[in-house]
Amino acid sequence: MQIATYVIILLAVLFLLSCFVTVQQGTIAVTTIFGKYNRSLPPGLNFKIPVIEKVFKRISIQNRSVELEFQAITIDQANVYFKAMLLYSVWNQQEETIKNVAFKFMDERSFMQALVRTIEGSIRGFVATKRQSEVLGLRRDITEHVKEQIDQTLEEWGYHLQDLQMNDITFDEAIMRSMAQVVASNNLKAAAENEGQALLITKTKAAEADGNAIKIAAEAERQAAQLRGMGVALFREEVAKGMSLAAKEMQQANLDTSVILFSMWTEAIKNFAENGKGNVIFLDGSSEGMDKTMQQMMAMNKLMDPGMPKK
Repeated sequence: MQIATYVIILLAVLFLLSCFVTVQQGTIAVTTIFGKYNRSLPPGLNFKIPVIEKVFKRISIQNRSVELEFQAITIDQANVYFKAMLLYSVWNQQEETIKNVAFKFMDERSFMQALVRTIEGSIRGFVATKRQSEVLGLRRDITEHVKEQIDQTLEEWGYHLQDLQMNDITFDEAIMRSMAQVVASNNLKAAAENEGQALLITKTKAAEADGNAIKIAAEAERQAAQLRGMGVALFREEVAKGMSLAAKEMQQANLDTSVILFSMWTEAIKNFAENGKGNVIFLDGSSEGMDKTMQQMMAMNKLMDPGMPKK
């Protein structure tokens, strides 16, 4: 009798426990009654009809990722190898979306195969319209094309493509070598152009510096010549003033002013002899030559003396 009681209590407990089901966070449980969709259960502890209501599938509403590796052919018959990462999730938690996720495919493997083949087919179709040289610069365009092409299809399945990252795009080894050679030659060309520009700038700056130096030197020489001329003019002016003053004093003393000229003549000969430094200077030392020179110097003295009457 006691055994029967224990059995009844155990069955009652099991029956009571079968009335509840626990759903983990990040998932939604789908239940059926006699094989037909009944409802979805949110995360937490849920009550269900015992015996007749069963949990058909637990659906993850978290983000999921899958890596893809496949090959495509460009319009110019070049093989392109892709490595990509696909990020997707359930579209939303509405009842119709959950029903599509739960019953659209027979199992998870069938869904993954359809998803991967659909994305690969979309990328292959896009790459088939492009040239090999264009593919490397079209990562974003490929992603946008895939989203545009399959978003509606994935929505009908209850899913949403969040991101498609092209991690690696490669070509056949021969093409990779040729591309590397093209890049290397372009770099050498750019380096040569930069070096030429740098040399041109250097020579231009050097020429400008030389031109400025020549201008500065010419300006300095011009100023020096001007100053030398001013010095000579001042010297001549002072000599003329001294000679005029000496001539006036000698006239007041009733002396012959030609003595001044004679003194200047002898002083000049003396300077020639002292400072000649080996140079040969020919002077007419005869009395006729001296008389001629004296007459010329007296004529110059008359021209330089403003107080003397001019004929």
